[in-house]
Amino acid sequence: MLGNDYEGQDCGLARALEVIGERWTMLILRDAFYGVQRFSDFAVHLDIPRAVLTDRLRALVERGLLERLPDPDHAGRALYRPTAEGRTLWPALHALMRWGTEQFGDGHAARYHRHTVCGTDLRSGAYCPVCDMVAPLEEVESERVPTEASRTDPVSVALRGPRPMLAPLTGAETLAAAGPA
Repeated sequence: MLGNDYEGQDCGLARALEVIGERWTMLILRDAFYGVQRFSDFAVHLDIPRAVLTDRLRALVERGLLERLPDPDHAGRALYRPTAEGRTLWPALHALMRWGTEQFGDGHAARYHRHTVCGTDLRSGAYCPVCDMVAPLEEVESERVPTEASRTDPVSVALRGPRPMLAPLTGAETLAAAGPA
């Protein structure tokens, strides 16, 4: 059985996998980049078991990739936001999304990422060919490509966009997306 760590490995990839190699971790980071902040929104959007989500969020906070802040709208609850260190994973995460689409999907991205400075769709690794740079998250807009297979949970509907990356997804947005009660 494969162990849970890579002790004794002198390799940057092994060290990275120690932090982000568990199932769900990159999806949580992806959603945090899209502006998901609340535990309940991560849970509904990812269909992740609550105990697993609790464990992964705790680990991401301990490793310094997410910060845990008090939720001003709900006493006793927290918001999770990417730290500066966590945001450095953006190009790698974008490259993995593109690779997954190109190698194992139908070749059509489920979501577009545009550099807001020039309006150009990003290439793999969040690279903007017009500006000849990796576009930082603060300069990226995301938009979901509607398909028949598009998810209909309130978070997915609220994230259809276009919307700036890192823009906090609010409780009001998810309530509006859920429709009338």
